Parts: sequence; C-alpha cells; structure tokens
Amino acid sequence: MPRRSTFPHLLPLLLLLLLSLLRFALAVRPFVLVISNEDLIKDYSSDSLPSESEWDDFSPPSASFADPWLSVLDPSSSDLSTSDEFSSSLSDLIAAFSSGDPAAASAAAAQIAAEASAGAPAAQSVIGFLYGAGVLRTPDKARHFMYHSFAADGGDLHSKMALAYSYFRQEMYEKAVVLYAELAEAALTGFLMSKEPPMMEAVRLHSGTEENREALRKSRGEDDEDFQITEYQAQRGNAAAMYKLGLLYYYGLRGLRRDHAKARYWFFKAVEKGDTRAMELLGEIYARGAGVERNYTKAFEWLSLAAKQQYYSAYNGLGYLYVKGYGVEEKNLSKAKEYFQIAAEHKEPGGHYNLGVLYLKGLGVKRDVVTACNLFLVAANAGQPKALYQVAKLFQKGIGLKKNLQMATLLFKTVAERGPWSSLSRWALEAYLKGDTGKALFLYSRMAELGYEVAQSNAAWILDRYGEQSMCMGEAGGFCSDTERHLRAHSLWWQASEQGNEHAALLIGDAYYYGRGIERDYERAAEAYLHAQSQSNAQAMFNLGYMHEHGQGLPLDLHLAKRYYDQALDVDPAAKLPVALALFSLWVRKNYAESFLVSFIDALPDTYPRIQEWVEGILMDEGNATILTLLACLITVLYLRERQRRQAGAAANVQPPEVGLN
Repeated sequence: MPRRSTFPHLLPLLLLLLLSLLRFALAVRPFVLVISNEDLIKDYSSDSLPSESEWDDFSPPSASFADPWLSVLDPSSSDLSTSDEFSSSLSDLIAAFSSGDPAAASAAAAQIAAEASAGAPAAQSVIGFLYGAGVLRTPDKARHFMYHSFAADGGDLHSKMALAYSYFRQEMYEKAVVLYAELAEAALTGFLMSKEPPMMEAVRLHSGTEENREALRKSRGEDDEDFQITEYQAQRGNAAAMYKLGLLYYYGLRGLRRDHAKARYWFFKAVEKGDTRAMELLGEIYARGAGVERNYTKAFEWLSLAAKQQYYSAYNGLGYLYVKGYGVEEKNLSKAKEYFQIAAEHKEPGGHYNLGVLYLKGLGVKRDVVTACNLFLVAANAGQPKALYQVAKLFQKGIGLKKNLQMATLLFKTVAERGPWSSLSRWALEAYLKGDTGKALFLYSRMAELGYEVAQSNAAWILDRYGEQSMCMGEAGGFCSDTERHLRAHSLWWQASEQGNEHAALLIGDAYYYGRGIERDYERAAEAYLHAQSQSNAQAMFNLGYMHEHGQGLPLDLHLAKRYYDQALDVDPAAKLPVALALFSLWVRKNYAESFLVSFIDALPDTYPRIQEWVEGILMDEGNATILTLLACLITVLYLRERQRRQAGAAANVQPPEVGLN
C-alpha cells in the first residue's frame, strides 16, 4: 500500500500500521493479442505468399545452438566451439564474483579482453557486457555497441540478443526485428510438435518489497521437501507421483536439471501402474530422440495409445507424423487435417497452430491466409510459441496482416527469450538459493542486458536488498560505492518498468520522491507513478492522489486527489480502509485548511520512514502481525471514544440561553 498519507491525531499511526500490513502483490501482466478486421488483409498476390521452404515448420529440429556460458556453468555439456582459454577465463571471472575478489575479477577480465582483441566472438561479447553494465570498466555505450557488433558478426547469439534489445529500447524496429526473427527461429529448433513449454521458468526473487519465499521454496530441486515427498511416493508405487516425477525431469521444472533418462524411466513406471497420461510424452520422447535413438514407429505407437485414452494433444503428434510420413505407411494430409481438427475442437493450441500451417501453405486444403491468421491468433493467445512466431512473421512481411514491425518485434522477442540462453536463469537462481549473491547478481545482470525483464528485476532487487553483500563490482575495479549501486539498481528498475513491471516503476518513483541514491525530483517521481498507474497499479494511484493533495510534482488539486484515491479502491478492494482514511484527510484539509491538524499532517512524511522500519521489523513474525492488527483496531476504538467524550463534554458546558418575561 502507499507510503505517504496523512490523518489527524491517532489516525496517522493507525494508517502506518495498515500500510505495512496491506501490501499489493505486483507482477508483470501478460499481453493479449487483439486483432480487428481492419488488421486483416484479404487481398494479396500469390507472389507475396511464402514458399514452402521458407515456412517449413514441420521439419525436425536441428541441433541445439552452442552456448559458451552454459558449457562453463555446466561442465557436463561439452562445447567444442568454445576455446579452452575462454572457458577458463570466464570460469575464473564467475568465481571471482562468487567469492567477492575484485583483483581476481580484474585479472580474469583482462585475460578475456586479450582474447577479444584476438577476435574471439564469445570474449568480445563479455567485454561488451562489462562496458555496458559499468562492471570493472567505465560505462561506455560506444564500446558496448562496438564489441557486441563484432561478436554478433562472429555468430555470438548473446550479442545478437543484446543488440536486438538495444534496438528495441530505442524503437529501431527495422533493425530489431531482423535480429529477433533470427533468434526466435533458433529458439524454436527444439519445439518439434508445438508442445514444448519455455526452457526458462521465470522465478521472481521478490514479491513487491518482500522475498518471494513460496516460489523460491519450490525451486530448490531435489532439496525441496515437496519433491522428496513426491519421490518417496513414486518409489512406493504411486502412479500419479511417478508421472509427476517424470514431468519434473523431462521439462527441468522446480529447479531440477533436465534428465531425459530419468523422465523416461518414471513415465514407463507410471504407464505400468495404469497412469496413461505418460503415453503421449513417451511418444514425444521417441519422436524427438530425447535421450534415446529417434524412432518414429515407436512414437506413433505411443501417441496412438494416448489418443485412444482421449488425450487430445496427442492428435497433434499423430497429425505431424502423417504430414511428414514418419512412422506411418505414407503421407496422408487428409488424415493429418482430421487429427489437427480433433485437437483444435478440444481447445488444444497446437491443433489451431497446425491447422493454420496447413491453410497458410495450402497443404491438403485450399490456401487461405485469413483463416490461417485467425487460427494462429487463437494459438498465440494461448501462449503457443510457434504460433507467436508465425504471427510475428505475418506482421513482419505484411502477409494476411497489415505490416507492423513493432508488433512483430515484440512477438519475436517473446519467442527468442525461450532460447537455450535462457537457461542462465537456472544457474543464477541456484546460486541465489545457495546464498551466492555475487554469482547470482553477475548472471542476472548478464541476462538483464539480453532484455529479460525478470532478470532486470532480480538483479536490481539483489542490489537494493543486499547492498555490499551482493558483491557488486564497481567500474574502478573495486566494490561498488553506494552511489554506483543505487544508480545501477535504478537503471535496472527503469528497464524493467519499460517492460511492464509496475513494481519497478513504483520503486523508481520512490527513489525520486525520497532522493534515494539520486537527487530528489518530485516531477520525475510523478512521471514514474503515472507509468505504474497506467498499468492499473493501485499503490501508484494512491501516491498520485497524495501528490495532488500536497501539490508535490503535480498541481495542487483536491478533486484529482480524490479521483486517484477512488481509483485505487476500484482497482484493489484491499485498499478500502487506507483510502477511507485518505479521503478523511482530504475532508480535514478542505474544512480546516489553516488548523494545527493540517500542519501536523504535512509533517508526517518526514517521520514515516522511521516508523516504517519499526513496523516492518515487528512484522517479520506472523504473530506480531496479528498483534499489530489488534493494536490498530484498539487505537481506532480509543480515538472514537475520546472524540465522543470531548463532544459530550463540550455539549454539557454550553449554557442555556436566559429566558426573560416582558
């Protein structure tokens, strides 16, 4: 809830307690793609349509792109494309951030710089990152761009992501869309049958201003108590637990590393125990060749068994096999269309996507780009990654949809962020859970440069929450000064706010309002709150009401103040009592503008931070929160009784008028 509000007598303390008890849970809201008839292009020439080779979406996935960072973080994944010298230097750099050794970090960075000068793209990418983040280097946008450009020309995908995001922020969509399209295509190489979820679980380290304890608890992998219970139940023969365990290993969820062999083992066990849900995934495993030799015949057998059990997403896999003629007697587009339609009729996004491909290409049906667009849009709004990619291409080329490079860039970016480089987040989260904030900050900062909003938010939160313990390396080669740390966090919060993180916008507003790490500026604070308010954030609305009430950065306007307070209540019913108190404050200010009460109210914000620290310290214990709630209620009762007593006393002291007889 808001941090600044004013009420007379005992009500200020009551409000301050409530502000600490009532915190809004803030998160980034997903976008929904809405297309009107005006966006559709019904008239198009055959020359503008894509060739089958350009849209060969049913091809088997190619080999995963090598990622030199992951080969360093996970020694079990060999990467012959990365030199031993670079791997050793990057490993030393990460270790230095982990241990908090500025001298070792500078030495490792110098070695990487030498390799960059010799033309190694991966090394050039790291040096570009250091110049961009102001880590062990004086921030230099020109060198940041130069090194990433050289690395991108050499094929480094991290640098292509960094450049694409830089163009995206500058609204240079003509350049951003080309890079993001390439990266999105690379990200889709492992999405065989349109069912693959994101490779990265976006775990936010914080919820508002508090640590996101529940999400972090569930991300501890094999150390998580829930996982251990599931594993115990699976070992005791529980079929549902076997299936769940297979899912966790197959997708690498809840902090686990992907292990296709373990996934296959538990899926087989689940089927043997009568849990038929695993049949479809066994079919997918054989179709992908995930941990086994690819075998389309076995894939067809398992998918057919799953389809008979009415797992309708399995029809997508069967349709794919009939389109390609894999594991079946021959290609059969009619059969493929029939299966895709069954999946679509049962609200499977993959069914809508696959039908869209058939209509776009004219495979087994009359080519119909408008129908294809509509099918892609249904699948895209369900989060289907390949559908997002196809819609992005349509926007980019102006085929079926009016050309819109901004929308194309955004959609390509969404898909590109599911690429293998997103796995950096797993290692960052694992480091954080082990208490290694230096390594976590370094990896999240790297991902922040690539445009990941969650990473930007997590890195900023570590800088704010842990201070010097975050092992923040400054531009001079030592640890960050307080000013450097505040400015770096401020920059990261700002980037996160640009991508829809309303909590980030609030923190930026608070930084400007209170002058935390930067010069106090009420007007820029108001701009940040307005940005958060535009995302329907109740706390920002409350703060804007307060600033209008006091004429801070915004015109003094009690009517607008009331409007913002009312909007905060409309957005979040939990704000009912604080908003009621704020409206009462407005009444006092309007009717007793020159009174001592108003002077006392105006002095309250200066005392609030001290009271806030006391309240938040007490609230660390759940029992204390209950006590504070009762205390707040008691204060309210005492205030009302005292007010009633004074009014009664004043009435008793009023002398009746003398009545004279004439």
